[in-house]
Amino acid sequence: MLAFFTDPYKDELVYSSIARYHFYSGNINFKDTLEELFRSRSVIASVEIGSRFSILAEQMGKNYSVEGLLTGHTIYPYYAPFLSVQRQQEILSDVKGKGMGLYGRLGMVAGSICRKDGLYYCSLCANEDIEKCGEPYIHREHQLQGIEYCAHHEIKLKKYANEPRMGSRFEYIRFDKKILDLSASLNREHDEFAIVQLKLAKMAYQLFHIPNNKLSRELIALKYRALFRERNLITLTNKVRKNELYRTFSKKFPKGFLEKYESPLDVTDGNNWLNIITINLKRHIHPFRHLLMIYFLDQNIESFLAVEPDQGPFGMGPWPCLNKFSKHFEQDVVNKLVIKRGHRTKNPVGEFSCSCGFIYARKGPDKTANDRNRISYIKDYGDSWRAQLKELHKGGVSIYKIAKHLEASPKVIRTQLGYSEKLKEDINSMNKEELIEKYRIELLKGMKKFPDYSRTELLGKFKKIYRFLSKNDKEWFSSNIPNKQKKVQVKTVDWNFRDQEYYAKINVLYAELLALDKPVRITRGIIGRRLNILSNIEKRLVIKLPHTNRLLNEITESVQDFQIRRCLKVIDKFLEGGELVVLWKVRQKAGINSSHHFNEIKPMLEEYLKGKNGKNI
Repeated sequence: MLAFFTDPYKDELVYSSIARYHFYSGNINFKDTLEELFRSRSVIASVEIGSRFSILAEQMGKNYSVEGLLTGHTIYPYYAPFLSVQRQQEILSDVKGKGMGLYGRLGMVAGSICRKDGLYYCSLCANEDIEKCGEPYIHREHQLQGIEYCAHHEIKLKKYANEPRMGSRFEYIRFDKKILDLSASLNREHDEFAIVQLKLAKMAYQLFHIPNNKLSRELIALKYRALFRERNLITLTNKVRKNELYRTFSKKFPKGFLEKYESPLDVTDGNNWLNIITINLKRHIHPFRHLLMIYFLDQNIESFLAVEPDQGPFGMGPWPCLNKFSKHFEQDVVNKLVIKRGHRTKNPVGEFSCSCGFIYARKGPDKTANDRNRISYIKDYGDSWRAQLKELHKGGVSIYKIAKHLEASPKVIRTQLGYSEKLKEDINSMNKEELIEKYRIELLKGMKKFPDYSRTELLGKFKKIYRFLSKNDKEWFSSNIPNKQKKVQVKTVDWNFRDQEYYAKINVLYAELLALDKPVRITRGIIGRRLNILSNIEKRLVIKLPHTNRLLNEITESVQDFQIRRCLKVIDKFLEGGELVVLWKVRQKAGINSSHHFNEIKPMLEEYLKGKNGKNI
């Protein structure tokens, strides 16, 4: 064990701590340092990870382990979540020994993109390191392929003047504060790219601090599928809707962004990376591209960890039997599920068939745990339900009481009892005259019991009798049924008064909407709904309200109008607070995702700024 070692700082690369050890040990020859640390003079310096960690951990002391060095002081956590469980175990074994094939297993040989040709640092991080630790050191999050910004200070990374490849392959480079550029300035190039890059940098840093083995390539594929299902980007047979995915994915990023970061999409190529990331668990996909996917799905690493892996639109079976009159009610005994596509919504519909004969259907997908016990409609009630129905009917219980007890509609109860067939038997067993006489008596009794009932109410109460007599005994029926009720005269609307009333109310509401802290787009819909006058200010009736219509045309906003108003509000807040107005920050604060839309309104924002006492953009 070494007499001393330069303990790694937070998120410092093993490479960096070895470089500092060499400096403080006083060794002149790097091979002497390698001998002390690895018991070998031929260990090649590796910036990203390294090898022979078993010996290194032993030399550093009992407070260090191979796994601790790998996960805490290398870039391995950037790659680990997107590797298979088997590959993760293989890499742990690789770093213990000579590391043969390590970078191949990570995919850094064949699958690298946005390679970095040197060491990178953040000026503000370096300043903080010097203040806290007395020296700068190499942060692992600044060396990641595809990441150009510091996740903490949101400024662009800088390249260190000395490159590892310039010296010996056994040399470890230490940051020298005399060489570092410690000035920090905001980089305003590619503002629309910076917004996305900052979010990707923050996600990349989050990967360093998630628990070991929390994610794997297999688990991530199921999480992707769950999020695809929410966005209707996957079929009932779990096939990705490729064309829709390509279209929406491309729209999510600023024009030229994917090309700049070596991730273009060629729809005609079946082996393009977006296709592989969704269907092929064996092929390696660079972690930066996984971050692009997670960003597209409106997640960060923390929220992505909370996503439940996809188990199909109705979860995994067996499912509960929801027949309340079965001995195994709410027990998971249903093993048969048939998934169909809904005719109108195209959403999945599951048909669950239990051994008791009860068949129910549910429109999916399930979104909460409670959905598992939800029924959209019943296809077959089963033998135990029908047995109770017959028993209650034989006991003389009324249709309505049976329906209440069995939790079904009276119509369903009648259908199950075969009432339509019974009516046909009644007509066949009695001659028409006898049936007319019988129904006349029953209808007169009903009219005497409910003297104030209208024709419509009598029809609802005595449907079978009413319809039979109106068809087969028209003369008697017309003479005895109540007269049609006269329509009540509707009072004429004073549209001039209503026009003035609406005009005043809308002016007040307009001022309230403009004063909201969180702006809302001013449309006829929002005004109509808030004042409960929506039907009257739509096209059919609004012509009767000329002043109101003119006012609405003046104050309602297009999407672009609303975007401009949001941006101007943000600019005013920046100016009031004495902040420098940077347009990409205005866009981010105003929540305008599309770079195309922002570029359209950018000249107007610049003109507005010029009018504000010549403030710099």
